[in-house]
Amino acid sequence: MPPTRPPYPPELKRQIVELVRAGRSPSELAKEFEPTAQTIQNWVRQADRDEGLRSDGLKSDEREELRRLRRENKQLRIEREILSKAAAWFAAETDAIPNKSSRS
Repeated sequence: MPPTRPPYPPELKRQIVELVRAGRSPSELAKEFEPTAQTIQNWVRQADRDEGLRSDGLKSDEREELRRLRRENKQLRIEREILSKAAAWFAAETDAIPNKSSRS
């Protein structure tokens, strides 16, 4: 995979969004600055969502909460799996679960 670049500073995003809203085109700004025209369009769309001008996606704070909850959920699943395996191991070591016998 190609190396990823660090995220753009929020101040740069805000300034570029303001320039688009002032009438400059994303492709024009892409030539002047580093982000691509598509990236700039995405920033404008997200800014519109955050300001309530669009309702076709999650706001930034909702997106961050979803990301946090997914990470937490993943961690909890890992911990549950570890506890399940540990409980099974301890049960087998202490003979808490009787072995299956041929008595039916």
